[in-house]
Amino acid sequence: MKSEKGQSLVEFALVVPVLILLLFGILDFGRVYYTYLTLDHAGREAARTASIGKDDATIKGVAISDAAGIKLTSDKITISPGTRSSGDNVTVTITYPVDFLTPVIGQIVGTFNIKNTTVMRVE
Repeated sequence: MKSEKGQSLVEFALVVPVLILLLFGILDFGRVYYTYLTLDHAGREAARTASIGKDDATIKGVAISDAAGIKLTSDKITISPGTRSSGDNVTVTITYPVDFLTPVIGQIVGTFNIKNTTVMRVE
């Protein structure tokens, strides 16, 4: 039998890229899920603030403060309708772009937008 001194090194070199892609995929999934949950919470709190009759600046401020972990900005938040009266529905929509860390997935997919829409009745 011939010497097999380099066999494990070659096998390791073949397996490492797959393991690294798997690790980055898990990280990306966790980041996207965290962003989704954060936007969901911020959208609910902003819609609740809108439902008690607050102005648009206050509503956006609540959403931004509740989504501090993802650095949400006010240009990503839309509130409709502009004027609200009791019994109307108010809709708060937040759109946030997420970039993937995984090199291969990031190049294929590009920027992925997560959109959250919350509707509540104005009291």
